[in-house]
Amino acid sequence: MSRIIVVTSGKGGVGKTTTTANLGMALAKRGKKVILIDADFGLRNLDLLLGLENRIVYTAVEVLAGECRLDQAIVRDKRQSTLALMPAAQHRLKDAIQPRQMRQLVLALAKKFDYVVVDCPAGIEQGFQNAIAAAREAIVVTTPEIAAVRDADRVIGLLEAGGVRSIRLIVNRLRSHMVAANDMMSVDDVRELLAIPLIGIVPDDEQVIVSTNRGEPLVLNEELSLAGQAFDNIASRLEGQEVEFLDLSPPDENWLTRVKNFLTKRLF
Repeated sequence: MSRIIVVTSGKGGVGKTTTTANLGMALAKRGKKVILIDADFGLRNLDLLLGLENRIVYTAVEVLAGECRLDQAIVRDKRQSTLALMPAAQHRLKDAIQPRQMRQLVLALAKKFDYVVVDCPAGIEQGFQNAIAAAREAIVVTTPEIAAVRDADRVIGLLEAGGVRSIRLIVNRLRSHMVAANDMMSVDDVRELLAIPLIGIVPDDEQVIVSTNRGEPLVLNEELSLAGQAFDNIASRLEGQEVEFLDLSPPDENWLTRVKNFLTKRLF
């Protein structure tokens, strides 16, 4: 049975599209047939992160309007033959598609692929309703900032109200040195506030910008950066494997922790 997963957050700019591109590529590298759906009509970017922008002829809008066949709009990735993209229309607004139509499209694609991963637009209006219309699972992406976490909490409530029961969390762009200095929320802080299972912690990584500009997801590199390894591990967890979270603590933090623990034992 195909897995239909929406990647969402509420707040824009927290890394939904980067997450979608990397998880899709990582799952495809494992031999899974994966299609990524860009649900951000009017502001599509998933094609750029995958390096497929020059190969788009038709989009989801043409499929639903009966102007082309479903297969004609599917863009296949030449680097990973089991990865594909269903692009959004660049010049049509989010209300060009209704949830009923999106559900129809997603379920048609679910017959052909092992994973259907929907990249949700920011906000909780029409685009959000379209993206979750057929979802059975959700991945909520947030950065460790109070505004992002608050929006994520709102989205979790809407997902639950929409019947999505399997909801998991990715904390993105974590800066361990800022957490150690109490200048950034910790992963535990975020988990306590949102109260959903954690599936991934992704560190802040300059290579994300490089990979985005090149149209090459981080997980394609043979030598994975920390963020690339984190995304690859998330794909493993989606597949049911037990993978430990990366140790993202600052270089000296473990030593300091040991000293504090030692002194605490001596004093108390």
